[in-house]
Amino acid sequence: MNEADHAVRWFQAWGRAARFGFAVVAAVLSPKLYTPRARDATTRQVYFTAWQVLPGFTLFATLLGVVVVEITLSTAREFALEDYALELIFRALVLELMPLLTALFVALRSGAAISTEIAMLRIGGEFHDLASAGIEPFERDFVPRVAAAAASVFALTTLACVFVVALSYLLMYGASPWGFEPFTRTVARVFTPLAIAGFGVKCVAFGVVVAVIPISAGLDATRDPRSVPVAVMGGMVRLFFALGLIEIAGLALKYV
Repeated sequence: MNEADHAVRWFQAWGRAARFGFAVVAAVLSPKLYTPRARDATTRQVYFTAWQVLPGFTLFATLLGVVVVEITLSTAREFALEDYALELIFRALVLELMPLLTALFVALRSGAAISTEIAMLRIGGEFHDLASAGIEPFERDFVPRVAAAAASVFALTTLACVFVVALSYLLMYGASPWGFEPFTRTVARVFTPLAIAGFGVKCVAFGVVVAVIPISAGLDATRDPRSVPVAVMGGMVRLFFALGLIEIAGLALKYV
């Protein structure tokens, strides 16, 4: 297969992912989707995607926050820029780095698993059996996974950012209440309504692509089991590319 064929297949895969994303949006807007079965499936997916990893992710976020905040504060003190350290931490770590790292964390843990599971269901003819039984795959398999991934990325990112903000205060001022006034001024200056809205939109976008791209990649698998690794690997590559593109677009809109 030459480079032209690879390029065509690459664009076709992105096109299928985009069509699947639009189909998910259409399904979400359909009142028929909101059934007890769909709610139960979404609850299970949230449990597997977010609740099971909560202890490990909390430890990871705390350790990362301590290391990055301490390095930033120590460097700022050396250059007599301590007054700007907190703002740098909030803008770089809280608003930019933590959402991306959280999305990567969820993608590495759940993205490949979701893609493989969907591919195996397709190989086993599970979706055909569901259609024969009058069960919509979007209701039982697709939309619950997308909703759970979006909710998990948003919730874990928010939790991690709260930890980092609290750690920033403790490492900057200790347990003293005297730093509360300048700290809150910095928080108000950084976390404007526009910044919070952009933060929320980016987290939701990360969550959606973390589920949509792996599921669409799993659907690319054929009845040949050997196609599963190829589909999963291609989906993960496209997923990381999409996460990077969202982050770059967010930075461009904010600072350019």
